[in-house]
Amino acid sequence: MEDDLLRSERGPVLQVRLNRPAKYNAMNNAINDGLMAAVAELRDRSDLRLLLIRANGKYFSAGADLTDVVRPDAKGSTSAERTWYRQGKGSFHPMFDEIEAVEKPIVVAHQGPCFGGAFEMSLSCDFRLGSSAATYRMPEIDIGCLPGSGGTSRLTRLVGPHWARWFVMAGETATAAQALSMGLLHDVYSEADFDEKVDAFCDRLASRPPEAVALSKLAIELVADLDKQQARNIERLANSLLFQGDEHTGLIAAMIQKLSKNNR
Repeated sequence: MEDDLLRSERGPVLQVRLNRPAKYNAMNNAINDGLMAAVAELRDRSDLRLLLIRANGKYFSAGADLTDVVRPDAKGSTSAERTWYRQGKGSFHPMFDEIEAVEKPIVVAHQGPCFGGAFEMSLSCDFRLGSSAATYRMPEIDIGCLPGSGGTSRLTRLVGPHWARWFVMAGETATAAQALSMGLLHDVYSEADFDEKVDAFCDRLASRPPEAVALSKLAIELVADLDKQQARNIERLANSLLFQGDEHTGLIAAMIQKLSKNNR
């Protein structure tokens, strides 16, 4: 149903809300398709600077809706399973990859529990904000598998093997405070202030120079796996491009003009 994901705009911020509170916002094919469309819209529209993913109800999301996920019908074929993960109908994997690849920031805000596939989706976002009521869990171990749409790899890269074992092997839950301390979340806000604080953060982020933000996202992803010398080459390459652009030269000129006025 189209109402499973609500879409709105607030200036340069495109916002979507998971809207299946009676189903704990379990992620179905409609939500998957809607998120893919939102990411494409963010990518293609120059007036949009940021995508914010939120949810209605007490849960952010209980994870994938197992009654609505289309799995490969070739039983016992591991190659069919791998192909489905990459591009099959109903697989969330391509959507997570698109979130990670788009050259604009994507923020996810958890007002409540975030489990399974929704947790995996959040790991592909650039910024994760939590309410003090949020909790985090990967329940895949309970059904004899692991988070396979980037959940294990992105989680380990983000918080290290120590905490990845907590979620993936043990299937344990983390509070928002624990998630903040391990580096999973960027910030945690009280329930009373949550919406206001999330909007304020997104407004600040959307006001940043867009080309610099885009190259920052690319550079951070590249340097994470490089030695320090090659990582510094990426920094120099990115800045050599930015220094020649209208965005940087215009901002520098405006700053010099402001400083000149202040010094009179």
